Amino acid sequence: MLKQRIITAAILATVVISAVLMLPSDYFSLLIAIIVLIGAWEWLNLIDLTSSTKRGLFIGTLIFAMLFLHLWTYILEALVPTMDYLAEKYKFQMEDIRKQSGILEWLVIPAVLFWILAMLLIRRAPVELLSLPLRPRYQALIGWGVLLAAWMFLSRLRAFYGSELTLYLLVLIWTADIAAYFSGKKWGKTKLAPDISPGKTVEGMYGALVSAAVCAIILCIILSIAYGKPVTFMVAGDLTLLSVITVLVSIYGDLFFSLAKRRVGVKDSGNILPGHGGVLDRIDSLIAATPVFYAGIYWIYMILLAPAE
Repeated sequence: MLKQRIITAAILATVVISAVLMLPSDYFSLLIAIIVLIGAWEWLNLIDLTSSTKRGLFIGTLIFAMLFLHLWTYILEALVPTMDYLAEKYKFQMEDIRKQSGILEWLVIPAVLFWILAMLLIRRAPVELLSLPLRPRYQALIGWGVLLAAWMFLSRLRAFYGSELTLYLLVLIWTADIAAYFSGKKWGKTKLAPDISPGKTVEGMYGALVSAAVCAIILCIILSIAYGKPVTFMVAGDLTLLSVITVLVSIYGDLFFSLAKRRVGVKDSGNILPGHGGVLDRIDSLIAATPVFYAGIYWIYMILLAPAE
């Protein structure tokens, strides 16, 4: 079993790293969309949504939203002639509609707030969440939102901030998972959320957070070498804090999907990946981490770095 897990993990890591480094942004976005859609199908199984019509509606609206967000800039460009005509005909002033392209960045706020709320609820009321009578339509809406946000901000991270930061996010989450496993196995005594995931420990969480700080320090060293000057203390501190917070949220993202699986009494979200279960079992942490990391990188770049350039 362990050998199978290692082989599968090695293959997946190779494919993902190659995609991050080599694929054009559009193709990378398409690949992530396919992965997310497989995860969406698994989510429908977890919430016991069996109606073919409702499943089709869920997947169809998710695909439509992805296409709309991906083509947002082109849609604005297409609206320019019409809006200019209307402005001239009805004699009103209108700001260039193309300036609204950045409005999508605001969508990261509800995504981050959702994961903060989920983290607090899982920490404070896990038993209540397990027995919460939530209708499938609301569970579907929650899954739809978190999956769309993960796809959107991972795609935008790759398109706007490059393959290096995208790869760093992946390495950060992978390293944290490994650190949590080994530190929990060696020192783990206090259960983090025993009602949801008995295997996770507070000591394992601390190991993951320490690994996040180490990753941030290594990133700062690499950036200093790449740019030929040391990273400022403020930027280094922000990168370290962002990495730690991202990993913390990713841990509760894992618990969020463990909660969904425990509510229906299953161990894995699927069986598509030998030794690893389903797609959601592999990307659960990343789904929660992506909006938080993107928001932090946007803040660091736009507020701290861009004015200095």
